[in-house]
Amino acid sequence: MTKIQIFFDYECPYCKLGYEYLQEYIGAHPDIEIEWRPVEAHPRPENHPPHTDLSCQAYYIARDLNADLPKFFTAMFQAIAIERRNVEKVDVLVDIVKGIVDGAKFKAILESGKYAKQVDENNDLAYEKSGVWFVPAFRMKRADGSEKKLDAQGGVGVSKEQVKAFLEGV
Repeated sequence: MTKIQIFFDYECPYCKLGYEYLQEYIGAHPDIEIEWRPVEAHPRPENHPPHTDLSCQAYYIARDLNADLPKFFTAMFQAIAIERRNVEKVDVLVDIVKGIVDGAKFKAILESGKYAKQVDENNDLAYEKSGVWFVPAFRMKRADGSEKKLDAQGGVGVSKEQVKAFLEGV
């Protein structure tokens, strides 16, 4: 089976577009397993708010709570990348996921910090081990062991054509 790691940040409008392009083409590739890796485009202590460590943790919580993940992704990208809501506040994140997951359970897990270490590991994997400079970034490992990557360009992201070409020949 072919596996793709996707490094992204809900705060990034280019990640939102990359996600939408991927959703358009991934249905033609049922043999691909996606591993979502939310990262901070500007990790702490970088002075570039908003810091999105909590929204990165939110993905894992939503997954654990069996959320409808496409609905979750859409809500997160809309609230953060488009509406620019303040995701450094737990109650804002709880409001974003209202109707998608149990808000009380979501809040309790988020406040526990259960996935804080996972976000640090994702940041390290992306920026220190996988050569990511900009998000979204796609890393593919095929069943035959070969690898392929697609990296966003700063201030540009990835194009629909690049995502389509990346998925071809899987």
